[in-house]
Amino acid sequence: MQATADAAHRATLVRLVALDVDGTLTDGRLFIGPSGETMKAFSVRDGFGLTLLREAGVKLALITARQSAIVETRAAELRFDEVRQGVADKAAALCEICARLGLTTRQAAYVGDDWPDLGAMALAGLAASVADAPREVHERAHWVSIAPAGRGAVREFAEFVLQSQRLLEPALARHAGGAT
Repeated sequence: MQATADAAHRATLVRLVALDVDGTLTDGRLFIGPSGETMKAFSVRDGFGLTLLREAGVKLALITARQSAIVETRAAELRFDEVRQGVADKAAALCEICARLGLTTRQAAYVGDDWPDLGAMALAGLAASVADAPREVHERAHWVSIAPAGRGAVREFAEFVLQSQRLLEPALARHAGGAT
């Protein structure tokens, strides 16, 4: 997506990135065996994008309607500040997280992929979605990825936020040993 000036301005204010999981951090497929959920696929590149945000001082939160030990494991690996599972009202959860972190919802970005995310997206200062989300979600987002869910969409979003905050080049310089 071509970033609009409005989306870029909103991104300059972001101090918290909250995300849905299934269909945002994953491609939305669930692998369920006889004992319950057995697998989810996460993109390493999306994870590194989240690491870059965390290194830049941006807080990270997961807000998902499902309950999954797999999500707990991935969130711990990426050192998320907040993990809310089994959430029916994602907008209320986003408000609670912002209050706990001493932030306004205007300082929050929310990345979602489907109708249950629309309340949190409407509340967030920057609403983002993935390329393969339904039209109704795209229409309510300030920013939409080019990449599909679970395949680089979150990395793309992380780089957009960092670029808007003029932190992308310094991050690249740190990882390239100062050579850019």
